[in-house]
Amino acid sequence: MSAGNKYLGLSSRFRRDESGNIAIIFALALLPILTFVGSAIDYSLAVRAKSKLSASIDAAMLAATGYTAMRGTASDAKTAATNMFNGQMSAHNLASNSLNIDIADSVTARTVTGTATVVVKTAFMYMFGYPTMTVQASSSASASFPTYMDFYVLVDNSPSQGLGATTADMTLLQNATSDKCAFACHDTYTSSSKKTLQTNSYYQIAKNKGVTMRIDVVRSATQSLTDTATASQVVSNQYRMAVYSLGSDCGSLGLSTIASLSSSMSSVKSSVGSLDLMTIPYSGYNNDMCTDYDGTLSAMNGVIPTQGNGSSTSPQKWLFFVADGVADYSYPTTCSKTVLSGGRCQEPLNTTTCTALKARGIKIAVLYTTYLAITNNSWYTTYIAPWRSSIGDIMKSCASPGYYYEVDSSGSIGSALTALFQQAIASAHLTK
Repeated sequence: MSAGNKYLGLSSRFRRDESGNIAIIFALALLPILTFVGSAIDYSLAVRAKSKLSASIDAAMLAATGYTAMRGTASDAKTAATNMFNGQMSAHNLASNSLNIDIADSVTARTVTGTATVVVKTAFMYMFGYPTMTVQASSSASASFPTYMDFYVLVDNSPSQGLGATTADMTLLQNATSDKCAFACHDTYTSSSKKTLQTNSYYQIAKNKGVTMRIDVVRSATQSLTDTATASQVVSNQYRMAVYSLGSDCGSLGLSTIASLSSSMSSVKSSVGSLDLMTIPYSGYNNDMCTDYDGTLSAMNGVIPTQGNGSSTSPQKWLFFVADGVADYSYPTTCSKTVLSGGRCQEPLNTTTCTALKARGIKIAVLYTTYLAITNNSWYTTYIAPWRSSIGDIMKSCASPGYYYEVDSSGSIGSALTALFQQAIASAHLTK
C-alpha cells in the first residue's frame, strides 16, 4: 500500500473514532482559557489598584483645599496634598510611580488638579510579554478664599431721628409735650444767650417717659450688626467696620467718627453705644438747618479708600447708609425744592455723591427709615408732604441695585440692617 493511501486511511479512522474528542478539545482550549483567566485576575488587580489610587488622589485634592490649607500659601497646600497622598498610598500598601499636583490661586479661589500613576505587576500576563500594567488616576478640586470686606456705616442722627420709633411712641411724646410735638429735640440751652442749660428738653421728656426714639433703635441695630459680622466671618479679621454720624452737635456739623475702622467688633459695638441724637445749641438754632447730607456724603467719599479685590490686603469696600432721606441745610443754589428764608433747603437726598461713590466701585446699601407723615404739623404739611412720596425712590436710586430696604414705624430696623449685611456678604460668595 502506498504512503498516500496509508495517510488517507489513518485520517478516515481518526474522523470516525470518537473516544478521545473531549480530551483533545480541552487540550486545544486549555491555553486560551488559562490566558483569559490569568488576564482577568491581572485586570482585577489593576482595577483594585486604580480604586485605591483614585481615593488617594481625591484625598490629596481635598487636603489642598481644606480649611487649614486655604489659610496658607499654594506651596503649603501642595505639601499638605503630597503628604496626604503618600499617607493614603502607604495605608493601601501601594507605591506610586509618579505624582503631579498643580495649584492655581486667584484672588478669590484656589483650583487644584492632580494626576498619579502606579505600576501593577502581573501574575499571568508577564508570560506573554506584559510584566506590568500602568494605572492612572486624576482628580481636581476648587475652593473659595474668604472675601475680606470693610463696612463704613453712616448713620443719620439729625433731629428728625428724635421721632418716636413707633406710632405709639410718637403719640406718647405728643401727649407729654405742650405743643404736641412728635420730635424729641435735644436742646442744650434754653435760649440763644447760652446762659441757662436746658433741663427739660423734649429729649429729656422722651427719656423720662420711656419713649423709644428712632435713634435708639438705630443705635441698637448697629450694635447688633457687629454681632452678626462676628458670627458670619469664616476667618478672624475677615470683616472690619467703622461707624459715622452727621455730627454730635448742630453747631459743628460734619462727618463724625463714632467708631474707627476695626476688625474688633466688640470695640466697635462699645463705641456705638455713644451714638445719640445730635444736640442743638438752642431751639431754632441756625434756622433748624441741621441735616447736611451733601457735605457728609462728600466727606464720606473722601474717607473710603479705593475699592479692593476682596483679599486680606485689599478688602472690598461697602457704605451702609441709614437715614430718613430728607436734607435740611443751606443749599441756596442747588436746592431741588423751594428755597426758604436764609437759603434753607428741605429736599430729598441729592444722589450726586452716591453716583460718584458707585463710579469708584464702592457698593452702597441703603436703609431708608421712612420719613413718617406728621399730619398735625403745619410745617410738614406745607413743605414736606407735597414730595414725601418721592423720598423712597430717590433713596433707592442711591443704593447699588438690590441693596435697598425701607422700614416704617411698624418694621424692624435691626432685621433690615442684618438682611442687608447678609446680602452683601452673600454677593461676595456668588461672584466666585
